[in-house]
Amino acid sequence: MTYWPASSSTTPRYAGPVSFFRLPMLSNPADTDIALIGLPYDGGTTNRSGTRHGPREMRAMSMFIRPFHHVTKTSPYTTHRVADYGDCPMNPIDITESLAMITGFYESFRAAGVKPLTAGGDHLVSLPILRALAKDGPVGLIQFDAHSDTNDSYFGGHKFTHGTWLRRAIEEGLVDAKRCVQIGVRGTRYAPDGNDFAENAGVTTLYVEDVYRMGIPGVIAEARRIVGEHATYLTFDVDGIDPAYTPGTGTPEVGGYTVFEAQQMVRGLKGLNLIGADVVEVAPPYDPSGNTALVGATIMFEILCNLAN
Repeated sequence: MTYWPASSSTTPRYAGPVSFFRLPMLSNPADTDIALIGLPYDGGTTNRSGTRHGPREMRAMSMFIRPFHHVTKTSPYTTHRVADYGDCPMNPIDITESLAMITGFYESFRAAGVKPLTAGGDHLVSLPILRALAKDGPVGLIQFDAHSDTNDSYFGGHKFTHGTWLRRAIEEGLVDAKRCVQIGVRGTRYAPDGNDFAENAGVTTLYVEDVYRMGIPGVIAEARRIVGEHATYLTFDVDGIDPAYTPGTGTPEVGGYTVFEAQQMVRGLKGLNLIGADVVEVAPPYDPSGNTALVGATIMFEILCNLAN
């Protein structure tokens, strides 16, 4: 049995319980194939906080998204059981405890063979998720982002922030750096060698200049070549998109790609061996229009269609 969104023909989209894509809320991982999870944590933020409100707002704005993809004319709900599993437990004032709680929560989905699709939250949340999913060895990573997130530490040596998570994931053997590609990195740096760790580790960084030089088909081909056919995780930071479209994020960087270009790139990853994904860094307080959250929910649906492929 598959689950379908509440019908807008019988229940107006502004009515009823608020869930991702108006899907049912479940609690047992065994009852689904793809789990939609909120992770309202921003304890790893180093500048503007507010991504803790991202999951709730993305749920609300996902009411605009209908069941069928307009390009493929297919729906992920036809072939897969997809449901909302609420918010992951965490401690908003304790990073160490939160990381452990998040990993423990996601381990139950991995054990059940369920693919998690997460709405963050700041980008640190990708680390504990990967700790749960990469138990069998390092995985490939496709990262849409304006930032490399491979700094070593912040504020007196603190190692766990939204700007250090990928470095930790590589150091811990969760991500295979040579099967890792970053798409859209740009902006000023703290130092001229700010991306040296990623480059020396073997990460492929496609700066925004590369994206426009190569074109969307070239970026897709390169990303697919790098991650290959093995297990891969997809993480989408909305600050990869130009802040003209996504102002509601903690660390905006001008000069990014458009929403449509982001959609095209995500669609081009269809058929990869994705074990899970997340959409992070939606900070609703900086965008009262709700457009950033709508973009986040839309990217979630694009990824959901890939996970169900």
